[in-house]
Amino acid sequence: MTKLLNEEWKALNPPAELVEVLEAAPSVKVASSVSDLLELACGGQGSDELTVSYKLPDGSTVDEAQVARVRNGVAANYLDPYMRRRDPDCMVIGDDKATDKKRFKDRFEYDFEILRQETFAWLKEQPLALFAFKSGRGFGYDSIAVVPDNAGFFALGLALLQGIVAVEDLPKDFKPEGVIYTAPPFRHTHFNGKQVVVHRRSDSLHEMFSYNLYPGPSAKKGVYGMLLAQGEKESWVTAHCSTVVVVTPYDNELVLMHEGASGGGKSEMLQRPHRMNDGRLLLGENVVTGEKRYIELPRTCELRPVTVDMALCHPSLRNGSRRLALTDAEEGWFVRVDHIKEYGTDPDLERVTAKPKRPILFLNIDAVPGGRAMIWEHIEDEPGKPCPNPRVILPRDIVPGVIDDPVEE
Repeated sequence: MTKLLNEEWKALNPPAELVEVLEAAPSVKVASSVSDLLELACGGQGSDELTVSYKLPDGSTVDEAQVARVRNGVAANYLDPYMRRRDPDCMVIGDDKATDKKRFKDRFEYDFEILRQETFAWLKEQPLALFAFKSGRGFGYDSIAVVPDNAGFFALGLALLQGIVAVEDLPKDFKPEGVIYTAPPFRHTHFNGKQVVVHRRSDSLHEMFSYNLYPGPSAKKGVYGMLLAQGEKESWVTAHCSTVVVVTPYDNELVLMHEGASGGGKSEMLQRPHRMNDGRLLLGENVVTGEKRYIELPRTCELRPVTVDMALCHPSLRNGSRRLALTDAEEGWFVRVDHIKEYGTDPDLERVTAKPKRPILFLNIDAVPGGRAMIWEHIEDEPGKPCPNPRVILPRDIVPGVIDDPVEE
């Protein structure tokens, strides 16, 4: 982690308004690796825990999250139960370009440019951190993420989902067409505690303003929105789907693509069936009589995951074929683990998260500094009521059997 110096700005080639922010900020760090962001997330070298807090204009302080360094990565827990899941009404559009989504001006009854300038003014007063990435695993925009430096866990989540490019590895023609700005206290000062993410598109730049620290609406779905906007201009699409190559016991291969809404079972398609203690599979239970029906299946198919949530369907992937070809649009997966309620439910996922090849990020998982985060230890929204949205951000390249090459439907 280094102090961002003037000469390094040429490598990141930030837009003019971001240059003004960086020049005015009391300090700016540039991260060139996930390891840099791991240190930042926990409060710096030698620190194992951090409370992410912000001072509000009325002099009060709001605590947003508790972050702990654990043996298998970083565990971040939001102190407000509302922040432990994505608000489905969080996204608005802050420009006048064509859209079928709600505009900022229509919802809040003033022009977004006013808030945009207030956001820049606030960022100029904060110690900042930033890093470069290429959205869509290289197919999307050259991009920069800008966060207050105590929000390192949020930046870590984004880097695990979309990757990070070291400053020394940036190509000379790197030119950001996407910038993510993060200003967490605006949730309290402007939006009555609600999550709000604003997309502002110009002819040369897609800006996204995240006014909260939950990565779902911004680092996850927000980047998806950026890919959709770019694809619309360039005549390609990013599908909201999971994809798996199924290899049968007879060595036949079948590609399955499941497109659907969040919570529709996309990621579950990549999981092996959960067996009873005696090896049988439970097909279902009659909720009236309590009768259960089972099936015995000695051997199942091999599942080789391709995508969990976002599939990039770029024409260059087809290689002359007329069939749909796709590849993963993400470097990491935002995996919900609410169904993992006890040890042994999903040995594959438990194994890869308990002792990953490198540190990963846990959200809404009850863990202590120096301990090991376990995906069945869900934080409670209130006593006796587990959070319904525990998550882990899992780098795809540590998943056994994952397919990197494009596949055809």
